[in-house]
Amino acid sequence: MTTTTLPAASEVDDRGALTISDRVVERIATQAVTEVDGAGGSATRMLGVAVGGADLDQSAKVTAQVRGDTVTLDVRLSIGYPLSVAKTTEAAREHLRRRTAELTGLAVSRVDITVTALPTSAAEPRRVL
Repeated sequence: MTTTTLPAASEVDDRGALTISDRVVERIATQAVTEVDGAGGSATRMLGVAVGGADLDQSAKVTAQVRGDTVTLDVRLSIGYPLSVAKTTEAAREHLRRRTAELTGLAVSRVDITVTALPTSAAEPRRVL
C-alpha cells in the first residue's frame, strides 16, 4: 500500500484570494428575492411609466456592486396587491441581507429597493362601470 503525504497547510495569507463578481452576487440576490412571499418581477418602464404588466412569477432585477468584502444591492421588484409595501420590502431587505451574506460571505452594506408595480391576481374579476 502506498501512503501519500500531503504538504503542510500554508498560512492563510498564502492561499490566494477569492473574488466574487458583481454578476454572481446579482444572480444569488435575484434568486433570494423569489423566496420572499409577495415579491416578484419588476415592471418595464419607459419615461417613468410602467409599460406592460409586472408578473410575480418573474425574476426581480438586481444590480450588485462588490467592493472588497462588502456589497450594495439595487433591487427592482413588484409587490402583489393588496400586500403592505412597507412590510414586504422590509422582509425582502432582511432576507436579501441574510441570504447574500450566507451564500457569499460578503457583508451587505445597503439594499435599495424600487417597487415598480402592484399587480393584482389575474383571477380577480375587474369592475366594469
